[in-house]
Amino acid sequence: MMLLHFVLPFLGALALIPLLKRVAAKTGCVARPKEDRWHKKPTPLLGGVAIAAVVILDGLVASPAGALRLVLAGGAAIAVLGLVDDVVGLKSSTKLVAEIVVAAVFVYAGYRLHWTRSLTLDAILTLVWIVGITNALNLLDNMDGLCAGVGVISAMALLLALNTGTDATLAERELLVAMVGAMTAFLVFNRPPASIFMGDTGSLFIGLTLATVAVDTSGSGAASSGLLSIIAAPVLVLLIPIFDTTLVTVLRLLSGRSPAQGGRDHSSHRLVAMGLSEFSAVVVLWTLAAIAGLIGASVRWLGVDWAGMMAATFVLALVIFAVYLARVRVYDETEPRPAAMTPVIIDFMHKRRFAEVALDFCLVCVAYYAAYRLRFEAAIFSTFFPTFLRTLPVVIAVQLASLFLVGAYRGMWRYFGLMDAVVFAKGVALGTAVVIIGLRYLDRAEPSSVAAVIIYAALLMLLLMGSRASFRLITEYIRRRVSGARIIIYGADPDEQLVAHELLAQRGGQVRMVGFASDAPRALGGRVRGHAVLGGYDELLEYVAGGLIDQVIVCVRGIEEERLDELAQHCHAHRVAVSLFRYSLEQIPRS
Repeated sequence: MMLLHFVLPFLGALALIPLLKRVAAKTGCVARPKEDRWHKKPTPLLGGVAIAAVVILDGLVASPAGALRLVLAGGAAIAVLGLVDDVVGLKSSTKLVAEIVVAAVFVYAGYRLHWTRSLTLDAILTLVWIVGITNALNLLDNMDGLCAGVGVISAMALLLALNTGTDATLAERELLVAMVGAMTAFLVFNRPPASIFMGDTGSLFIGLTLATVAVDTSGSGAASSGLLSIIAAPVLVLLIPIFDTTLVTVLRLLSGRSPAQGGRDHSSHRLVAMGLSEFSAVVVLWTLAAIAGLIGASVRWLGVDWAGMMAATFVLALVIFAVYLARVRVYDETEPRPAAMTPVIIDFMHKRRFAEVALDFCLVCVAYYAAYRLRFEAAIFSTFFPTFLRTLPVVIAVQLASLFLVGAYRGMWRYFGLMDAVVFAKGVALGTAVVIIGLRYLDRAEPSSVAAVIIYAALLMLLLMGSRASFRLITEYIRRRVSGARIIIYGADPDEQLVAHELLAQRGGQVRMVGFASDAPRALGGRVRGHAVLGGYDELLEYVAGGLIDQVIVCVRGIEEERLDELAQHCHAHRVAVSLFRYSLEQIPRS
């Protein structure tokens, strides 16, 4: 029976969308290219009508007088609002007022997040949640396939998070399955390059429906779960829309721009600006949405403790990811704009060392708690929990002080290397030694608690290395995915490594490093700065002849003129650029 709720909306949307494309083209209901929009050609806007229509119809047929009446009515109202905006255009303030009215109806009907014991505050939070998630999905509809793909993933995660057993829950599961079917059919036409957009009709409908079902998911576990589990499921399941909206809003405010204005500054746009293709950027966000959704749904299976640690770690990773995205230049710096924040606040936000210490504070907490969880089984964890709680402040203070003393906060993430790792290892070792001595001789803790500290040290080292190396890892991943000129560097000694690093840094996303070629036997089969040594001179000639590269950069000190001429002629014959890097010192004259 559940399969029909997927198949029928899928087939219905699949048949309806081509008709709506023709209607949109004839009536002029198309999205036209603008400076603040991503698409390059006029595209029909009525795809969301198909999604809303088949989902609402499926819900009415399946449960004509059931618990979904309000969700379906609210979805229909918000879809009509979106359709009016798609056809004639509405002010953002007008849409916001209408969204608040629709959300207020749900709150009046008893929808609650159950995030606080204050009924008044919880009602306000629920109203903000419904309006916020509705707009978050609307803002996420900024690249082909992104909103619908994240919508499919979020709906499936909510299916896993919903408790079964009641008629209302069964109806919501059927609704979510119908949404998955309709959005999957839409993705057939919306995959890059899209032939139709969902418009506000679809994005607002998807956002409101997911928001209201997530509210019920939050409340359904209130009787048996703690506050963390009540919050975790809805927030994590919809974390990527929340993440994108928060990132855009904060960065626009910091740059003196209005959060309500459109622009090419969303997380997807920043990924493309870094060098990824449009489809790759969408896949990255799909993947993050899937991970967040699985963590949110896992609260039911793993419990609050383990799911909470996974959630905390993932959120920290997203914070690092946000910092990386924030460094990508997407604004026209010559554009005049009013100052939106005081210099003091902006200066505070740019205090990189403060952010590093704050991050390490969180990493220490996560590692120490995870160590106790790994060391002690659930049956005896409560016995040692008082020791954990008592010693946690000491561990935080000692560890951060140790990292500071060994100079861990002097380096820069973008240049993180082996020697930086050694510094962090010293800081962790020093902090762990002090904590163990304190536990054994001052706190008189049991040896099992000392074993937990050793596990903590290993976990913290992994977390510190992962956080610091993240910028280089992301950069290397981007560089290997870009579609720029394919380059081989001939030479793999330390000097040539420096050339490769500087070349990639200067050209950004314009080149793709294929690898190295080297005449040194010890280098063959190895890796230099993460790139493979593909072979010697003969293999280099084969790569040139096979059309596998676009440029060769010669970095061999003292290369024979005959070999250089031979390589140049071979490259020119196959239309491959060749350059020679020369080592020289230049005297700076006195002024």
